Amino acid sequence: MASDLMLFQIASITALIGMGLGWRGVMTRYSGFYDLPTAWSMMFWGILLGGVYGSMGDSSLLLPYLEGKFLPYLNLVICLILAVIVHLILRTKKVRRTGSQPTTGWALGLAVGGMVAMFVIFRLLQIYDLDLTLGSTILLVAIISPRAHALIFCRHGYGMLLGKRWGIVLKTFFWECLLITSLYTAVKNPIIWIFVIPPLLLAEKSAHNWVWAAVPKPARRRLRRIWSDASRTNTKEEE
Repeated sequence: MASDLMLFQIASITALIGMGLGWRGVMTRYSGFYDLPTAWSMMFWGILLGGVYGSMGDSSLLLPYLEGKFLPYLNLVICLILAVIVHLILRTKKVRRTGSQPTTGWALGLAVGGMVAMFVIFRLLQIYDLDLTLGSTILLVAIISPRAHALIFCRHGYGMLLGKRWGIVLKTFFWECLLITSLYTAVKNPIIWIFVIPPLLLAEKSAHNWVWAAVPKPARRRLRRIWSDASRTNTKEEE
C-alpha cells in the first residue's frame, strides 16, 4: 500500500509538471488579455472530468491492452461521451459571454490531459521496472498528454466561435480517439511517438490563431502595441 502511495505521488507530481509546461507558450503569451478567471476555474472542472475519463480509460482500455487485449469499441464510447461533455461545458453562459471558448478549452484540456497522464504513469510504474526506456516514455506522456488535450479542446472552442456546433463535437471525438489510442499504444511501442509528435508541432502553430480569437478586439490593439514596444526595445538593446 505504501509503495502504491509513493508511486501515485510520483505520477501526480510528474503530471503536474507536464500541466505547468503546457500552460507556458501559448497561454502565457496572451496572459492578461483573455478571461483568465474562467480559464483557471476550468482547471478544477478539468481535474474532475479528467479523473473520471482517466479512470475509465485505465480500467477499460489501458489495463486490458497491457494484458494483451484491446477493446476498441469502449474507446469510441468513452471518447464520444468526453467530446459531448466538453461541448456542453464550453456552451455555458459564463464562457459564451466573454467569447473565451478557445482559452477555456485550453485550460480544460490541460487538466484532463494531466489526469490521463497521471493514470498512465502510475500504471507504468506499478507494472514495469524503471529503466531508460520507461523513463523516456513517462516523460513523453507527461508532456504530450496535457498539451495534446489542450490543443484539441482549444480547437473545439475556436470552432464554436466560428458557429460550428455538433460538427466540431465529431471532430473532437475523432481526435480524442486517435490521441488516447496513440498514448496507450506508445506505452508498449515507442515508435508510435514518431507519428504523434509532428502533428502536435503543426497544431501548435495554429493554436496562436485560436487563442487570438478569444482576445477581445480592444485588448488586441493594446497587445499589439506592447509587442511593438518590446520589439523596439530589444532592437535598441542589440544595437
